[in-house]
Amino acid sequence: MFAPSPAEEPATDATPLDLSYCVVNNDGREYLLDCLAAIERFHPAELTREVLVLDNASSDGSVEAVAERFPEARVIALEAKQGKAANDTLLMETAAGRYCLLLNEDSELRAGAVDALFAALENDAEAGAAGAQLFDGDGNPYACAWRFPGVEAAVVGALFLHSRLTVQSQGELTRRVDWAQSSALMVRRDAAAEIDYMDPQFFVYYDECDFCKRLSDAGWHTLYVPAAEAVHHNQLSTDLSSGLPRIVEFHRNRDLYMRKHHGRVTALAVRVLTAWAYGLRTIASVFMPAAPTDVYAAHTRQALFPYRGESLADRAKSPQNPKTNPN
Repeated sequence: MFAPSPAEEPATDATPLDLSYCVVNNDGREYLLDCLAAIERFHPAELTREVLVLDNASSDGSVEAVAERFPEARVIALEAKQGKAANDTLLMETAAGRYCLLLNEDSELRAGAVDALFAALENDAEAGAAGAQLFDGDGNPYACAWRFPGVEAAVVGALFLHSRLTVQSQGELTRRVDWAQSSALMVRRDAAAEIDYMDPQFFVYYDECDFCKRLSDAGWHTLYVPAAEAVHHNQLSTDLSSGLPRIVEFHRNRDLYMRKHHGRVTALAVRVLTAWAYGLRTIASVFMPAAPTDVYAAHTRQALFPYRGESLADRAKSPQNPKTNPN
């Protein structure tokens, strides 16, 4: 663990910092260094801050690289991997800022992003979180805020109207949304503490959805801030042999969310509707050149039977798989 520089000593209770950058790293050394460089480059000078890095038992020299390049960052180095929700919770519990900006190691802020997110929360006292517009590594914007999952959303998906009726990260003005992706999510720390942060049952996927749902249930809401932009580099493999545990984890955590907030009957209905939509994609993909038929088929199977197969959480518990990435 590395101490902050004198200019960034942890604040006292009487003088909290404005902002805590909370970065989770999973064997992403070069991405992490770029993420921290963007923080240095675009942090608003008028805001007091700290930079917290949680290293999730990496084996690629990430901790040493941060110590060398960014000695002011405070590093929490774990000896065993844990899930994204648990990691974000640990960072928020440790943070001294009024606001926590949750980032993955492969998230890279753009100019003005922090200012826009900070202003959005400052101007809306009932907002518990604010999400940026995310771009992929090629600079293309993608959906990053949605309506809460449920039977209605599953029916929309089965009719292939998801992008039109479920995606909420649209328009040029800040707006209320149900939930936003946590790859670049600024959180009001008091609101997070009120609901006991994130639920560690969610190893990865649906952790931020559950978090925003519990914020909503407690009277807070989430904002989508299109003026805040961040690149989220895609590190995921398209090879099913390595990607299948991620597919298992995705559907398992969606079912966990549905059972937690809506009960088993609704969860079963969503499983069937989701499997139907993926099943149609699987059939159609047979007639499409280079379509990932095996991936669609895996989604179909896991949507209907989410507790079959090895998930990312299962793999993380196995000593034979030390490099599981829960981001």
